This record gives sequence, structure tokens and C-alpha cells, in this order.
Amino acid sequence: MVRALAMDAVEEAGSGHPGTAMSLAPAAYLLFQRFLKHDPTDPNWAGRDRFVLSCGHSSLTLYIQLYLSGYPLSLDDLKSLRKWDSRTPGHPEHGHTAGVETTTGPLGQGLANAVGMAMAARRERGLFDPDAAPGASPFDHTVWAFVSDGDIEEGISHEASAIAGHQRLGNLVVLYDDNHISIEDDTQIALSEDVRARYEAYGWDVHSVDWTEDGEYEENVAALAAALEAARGETSRPSFIALRTIIGWPAPNKKNTGKIHGSALGADEVAATKQILGLDPAETFHVPAEVLEHSRKVVERGRAAHAEWDKAFRSWREANADRAADFDRISTRTLPEGWAKALPEFEAGKDLATRAASGQILNALAPVLPELWGGSADLAESNNTTMKGEPSFVPEEFQTKEFPGGPYGRTLHFGIREHAMGAILNGIALHGGTRPYGGTFLVFSDYMRPAVRLAALMRLPVTYVWTHDSIGLGEDGPTHQPVEHLWALRAIPGLDVVRPADANETAVAWRTVLEHTDRPAGLCLTRQKVPTFERGNGIAAADGVAKGGYVLADASNGQPEVIIMGTGSEVQIALAAREVLEAEGTPTRVVSMPCVEWFEEQDDAYRQQVLPPSVKARVSVEAGVALGWRTYVGDAGESVGLEHFGASADYKTLYQQFGLTAERVVAAAKSSLIKAGVAGAGRGTTTGN
Repeated sequence: MVRALAMDAVEEAGSGHPGTAMSLAPAAYLLFQRFLKHDPTDPNWAGRDRFVLSCGHSSLTLYIQLYLSGYPLSLDDLKSLRKWDSRTPGHPEHGHTAGVETTTGPLGQGLANAVGMAMAARRERGLFDPDAAPGASPFDHTVWAFVSDGDIEEGISHEASAIAGHQRLGNLVVLYDDNHISIEDDTQIALSEDVRARYEAYGWDVHSVDWTEDGEYEENVAALAAALEAARGETSRPSFIALRTIIGWPAPNKKNTGKIHGSALGADEVAATKQILGLDPAETFHVPAEVLEHSRKVVERGRAAHAEWDKAFRSWREANADRAADFDRISTRTLPEGWAKALPEFEAGKDLATRAASGQILNALAPVLPELWGGSADLAESNNTTMKGEPSFVPEEFQTKEFPGGPYGRTLHFGIREHAMGAILNGIALHGGTRPYGGTFLVFSDYMRPAVRLAALMRLPVTYVWTHDSIGLGEDGPTHQPVEHLWALRAIPGLDVVRPADANETAVAWRTVLEHTDRPAGLCLTRQKVPTFERGNGIAAADGVAKGGYVLADASNGQPEVIIMGTGSEVQIALAAREVLEAEGTPTRVVSMPCVEWFEEQDDAYRQQVLPPSVKARVSVEAGVALGWRTYVGDAGESVGLEHFGASADYKTLYQQFGLTAERVVAAAKSSLIKAGVAGAGRGTTTGN
């Protein structure tokens, strides 16, 4: 019947992926009925297991089980697969369909999300119930994931699976649908490694269930159940179950072919398959009442498990009042009252890299925000992402002299695995209970981009600490110097890209990022030291950062003829150019624009106050491609940037050689004044002869 629903839904939609939903039907039904701890009447129950369908193209594998289990998904929703305004989009979407734990589709991302969820569950237990016996805490649960050949082939699966094995994530069980078929038919054309041996090498607990071993296809559900039971019972390492299936079974002509992977079977093949299954080919979307009644008994079992959990949770609350209060606050992503008072204020006149300021901010926040945790992709010393004195999150046997820790530690070590780091951070945020951050060089955000995009799509409060944000990193040269990255990242809808100008702007940036609970943000921070501005006496307070852009230094007469906009380390250049222009008699305003996304959220009145439409002479200055600045400088404006790659040299030389100087900004301002038709602009002087 599940197979028939999968075929019918794809036929109705005219497109989709029926094959895997057909072959995984027994495994999915077994999991949802017997092994997954869940309550369909409360999909967000904190004590539930998590299920991740990493092979998101097989969305019907999940949708059908949600329907059968009694989640708020109807037969009409299955009929609306892949259609406008339906609750059954082509790939599962978190926040759109109840019971969907994460948005999957890009292969491998879901597997890495599951690793993040398993890590978050362990961290959460460490925060709230560290002394409970194994399996005795209300915070103990299992993360289950289904993955496909495509997930296994994507490089992110190696990164994430290696971390999971290293971390000894005994609360993670992955079922691998080993069906040997992808879009290009037999995977032998591109895949020949021993996948089970690979996972054994990672340190996983590996099981094998082969439904083809006798030469005939026999769905030995008992053998699969035994493997799932053993995997759930293994708590010292993650478990991997390789399930050999035949995709699209029992379709007589299309099973075990690439054709059934991603397209409808066609009316004749559907009819023939239903006949093999003993079903009436004339009936579509037919679910006998007794089948639905039987499958929905899982609601009773789920509610009973939920009630039992509630008892344990109440006992825990009574014995741990302070921790319970923290749990209530953190689970709703509420910040503690007065938390921002812990943010440091930085002394003016002292040069400090914004990455160093960020590190000091994290140290200050550590005691007041226990939910905040994170680390780096092997660049902790450069990213300044390690909170001083906080233990590492790592099995005790892997702690080092430099990084002592244990399974409940706070400092994350992703190794040189940026792609997995991004998706693991998403999994941590999806799980709930903590607030993650992860660091690397800005140039390597390219490795993270698919996960960053999904964080934006799911509106997850993940923070990226991207340091070495420009050619200012210097001698490492163009391979490490981000040029196009700022605007490439700003192009992702829903991602806040924040590039503070000094230490105090960095503090307000962190405060604002943490106040937002519905989006990811990237802090783009300098390697090189930058001045800490003297606030007051014509230099505005850093609180304006929260609005994305603000008047840092206004024209001396309050009526600017030209506006200079800058971000990050180039704001000091804008201020220096302003001094020259003001000395020459040109009223000049400097706008610090650390986050264009926040600026665009402000009302028209505020934006016009900062950037008066009447002031046409404008200059932007940022050490990267100018791309989006043309929106702000307008037709008469000029952009001082870098439309080419950098070079290897110290940062002062690079800024001088590439024209990122006050002198060039002054020249650009004068050019813009002329183009804007400002009276008196561009007039030369004579000798009087």
C-alpha cells in the first residue's frame, strides 16, 4: 500500500522520485512504527528522537509515514505532491511540514545535519543532566538518518562521518539504502569503493542486511529489525546499517534501473506493479480503513512514551530548579535579562584586529550564555573562537595537552572540514537547546556555501566567524585573500553579512547577531589591527551598527555635499579622506555600513536620513569587488574597491599598491562631485597671469 501511494503521488504530480520510496517502504514503516520515539500529536516534543531523510529527493518516504502515523498530513496532501502551496514540496522543508526535522535535497547535507543533532543532544545532556546514568536522562534520545548512494558519494559525507566516528556519537544511527542505482543508472559506472569498510575505518559500528543474498528478493524485515535494535543499543560509537535493496521493487520493467529513480512509472507500469502487489490497478490513493487504523496505533504508543517522559522530566525539574530555568529560557531562544552588560567596551586609541576583539567578546559572553558554543575548522588560534578555560567537546581519550576536555565540553574542533562544519552547525541549531558558531577564513566560506544557503533557507540562528576578511591578511597571497566573497555572500537571501569597522562595532555586531533568532549571520573580521575610534567629538556611538548603517562622522556643517560609505578596515580610510575634503572646504559625511541587510530592514525615513537622496555625490570604499555598492552610490557615484585578485605582500603595501588609500578616495569624491553637478566642483585655480 505504501508503494502504491508512492507511485500514485508521482503519477499525479507528473514528476518525482518513486523508486527509493518504494524500496525503502518496509524500512521506513518499521522505523516509524517500532523504533522511532515520537508523538505525532506533538511533533516538537523535546524528548523525541530525530529522523533525517538525507535522500530528500525521496520525500515520499517521509511524507507517507507522516500521513500513516497521524501527523497533520492528509491524503489530499499526498495528492498535492510538488504542487503550488502544498505541504508536500518536492523535497522536505523544515518549518513547512510538521514532522520534517530539516530541509534536505542537496545530497549529504542531511547526513551532516544528523551528526550535528547528535552532537547537540550530547551537549544538551551535559548542560542539563550530566550525572544521569546512560539512558536514564530525559535528554537521552537517538538520531536516525536514511541516506542514499548519492549522500555517500558527496564529499561532505566523508567529512561529517569522520567527525561522527571521532566523536563516538553513540546516539546516531544511519541506514544506507544500498540499491546500486542513481540517475545515471548502475552506480558501478562511478562508485566502486567498499562503503562498509570505509565506515569501519571511521570507527563506526557497521551492520549489513542484504535482501538479495539468496538470489531472490526477500524483504527480511526481521533481520533489519535486529540490526536496528543492535544499532540503537550501541552507545559507544555511531552505527551504520547497509541495507541492500532493489530500487523500485517490484515494478516489472523499471525496477533496478535509473529510470525509476527520478521519474513517474507511467500508467501501464503502475498497473502492472499493483497487480504484482495484489492491489486493484483501477484504484488510486486507496488506503483501507483497517490499514490506517492499524498504522495510527503509533499515536497511542507515542503519547504513552511522551507521558512516561513527562514524568521523568518533571522529576528532573524538581531536582534541578536552576537548570530547569535555563532549559526553559534556552529552549525558546530567549536571552537572559541584562546579558548584554557583559559585553566589553574597548579603549579608544588602541589598535586591535576585529578578530581579536571578537575573541574577547566570546570570553566575556561565556559565563552568561551557556547555550553559546562553537569552534573552528582547525583555525582556532587565527579565528579567536576558543573561549578561555572552556573544555573541548571530545571523547576523553582524544583530548590533548593544548585542548583538554571531555564528551560534554564546549569548544568544538571540526578539523579541516569546512563543508561539514557548516552543515553540522545547522544540525545543532535544528536540534534546539544550544546556539552554535563556527570559524574559518572568509575565503573558505566557499567550502561552506551550500550549508550557509540552507541555514538561510531554514532561518537558523547560526553564527559564522569568518576572519582574514580581505587582502589585509597580507603575505599568504591571492589564494587566501577574499575579493568577491562579501558580495557573493550578500547575494544569499536571509543571510546577514556583518563587517564591523573597529572593536566596539564588533561588540555591537555580536550583540545584534545574538538578538536575532531567525537567521544566520557571518561576522567578517580583520586579521590586521585597526584603530579603535574615539567615540564622541564628532564620531558617533557604535550602537548604530544595529541598524546596519549609520552616520559615523557628519559633515562639519551638517549638510554634506558628498557621502563616503565604508565597511570594516576601510572605514578608517573613509575618515582620513573626510579630513582632507573638509580641510579643502567640502562638507563630507562618513557612513559606516557594517551590514547592508540590517540597513535595508530600516524604514525609509531612517535610510533617507543616513543617505539623503538629494546628495548625489557618493563614494563607497571596500577591499573587494564593488558589485552591489552601485546600488548605493548611484549614477554619479564612485566605488573604490578591488576588481581583481590580490598579491603576496604585507597589507600596507597591498593597500598602497592597489589604491585603497585616502588619497584615492578623495579623488573619487571629487570625481563624483563633478558628475553630480555640485556647484563649484572641479574648478581649477590659475596663477593669475
